[in-house]
Amino acid sequence: MRLNPFNGVYLTDPASVWRRILDDPDEVHYAEDLGLWLISRHAHVRRALADVATFGNALTLAPIYEVCPEAMSVIMQLDAPPTTAAADPPVHPRTRQALRATFANTPDRVEAEYGAIVRRRVDQLVSRLVARQGGRVDLIPEFATELPLLVVLDILGVPDADIARIRSWADGQIALIWGQPDPAEQVRLAQGLVDFWRYCQDLVQQRVDSGHHGDDYIGRTLAYRNGDDSVLTVTEVASIAFNLLVAGHETTAGLLAHALDQALSSPQRWREIATDPQSVPDFVAEALRFAPSIDGWLRVTNKEANLGGVTIPAGARCLLLIGAANRDPAVFAHPDRFDPNRPDVRDQLSFGHGPHFCIGAALARLEAQVALTRLAAAIPGLRLTPEQHRSFKPNVAFRAHHTLPAIVDVLAPADEAVASGTVSAEARAA
Repeated sequence: MRLNPFNGVYLTDPASVWRRILDDPDEVHYAEDLGLWLISRHAHVRRALADVATFGNALTLAPIYEVCPEAMSVIMQLDAPPTTAAADPPVHPRTRQALRATFANTPDRVEAEYGAIVRRRVDQLVSRLVARQGGRVDLIPEFATELPLLVVLDILGVPDADIARIRSWADGQIALIWGQPDPAEQVRLAQGLVDFWRYCQDLVQQRVDSGHHGDDYIGRTLAYRNGDDSVLTVTEVASIAFNLLVAGHETTAGLLAHALDQALSSPQRWREIATDPQSVPDFVAEALRFAPSIDGWLRVTNKEANLGGVTIPAGARCLLLIGAANRDPAVFAHPDRFDPNRPDVRDQLSFGHGPHFCIGAALARLEAQVALTRLAAAIPGLRLTPEQHRSFKPNVAFRAHHTLPAIVDVLAPADEAVASGTVSAEARAA
């Protein structure tokens, strides 16, 4: 089988490819074009995410193609230790414990520690869009990607002045690992990745050298470490920051983009969000299932594995098709229908499963819920431009929109006076 993720229908309608794979009587496939085993059924993806003894993480952040020698020589300078996505036992249980202790990861903790940051940044960006009344905006760079990056910079204590280069570095890492860059681009992206890592090392080392750790996330993690390398090394603190600066915003940016896409594709959905903010959590949950921002993830078999009667040899790289698993009819009724009221939505795997379940899931949900609620309240007439055509960047893991052009209209399309008063009250309560 060929997946062809970098061209054709996969860039405009990946769900049709997932449906073809799910409808095939063979439950596991080998993609000759990628050299990867494709795991698509919900039960199989869930097992692979949970069974770290069989499906390891060591190659999760290794490029999916043969890197050119020049780029590889640059990548070899990267000495960041695995601490999060690419870590396996015995390292991962220790670093995961540190993350749970230092990063708010439950709804109550996230609200208490990060709620004010999220609302301040949302209001800042919403106000900027409101000022564009009557104009056209691209909701991807002007809202969806900027909001989570600003939030994670605030949490980690990184200056706003660095936002442009951090965004460029993070985008480059995703393109380098899960994309298909040509050799010259590989070299450029590899150098950017090394520069990004050195930046994170310097960020942490400056705190250590000054003796003033600060009260942000990096400071909290250094305090947790308390000078004990058996808890975390300074380099591991830098590695955690390195990973959070990518995972902490790229995935949430995708969630926001997909949620806005689904909401604005139907005027009725946008009106419901504006008039009934209590419906937003369910809407976000269904957006996660229907169009996950990470719809594929990598694992490598530590030993021979059998799934659906197919034997995957040891040492094989596997692509877990989370997007397909979220459309598996064995788990979800009418899986290709977007339904915010579906009772089975909690079974989606968009944040993973098992020991590597996304540490930022509660934060991502909060950001998406506040963003949708306040944006709909402030701009109830927001709508996609008529020429909008959905397309995604070529990538086997991150499902990122190219653009999402919209027209800013602060007046609701109907019952304007009533809607304006209602949503203003809701905005203050959100």
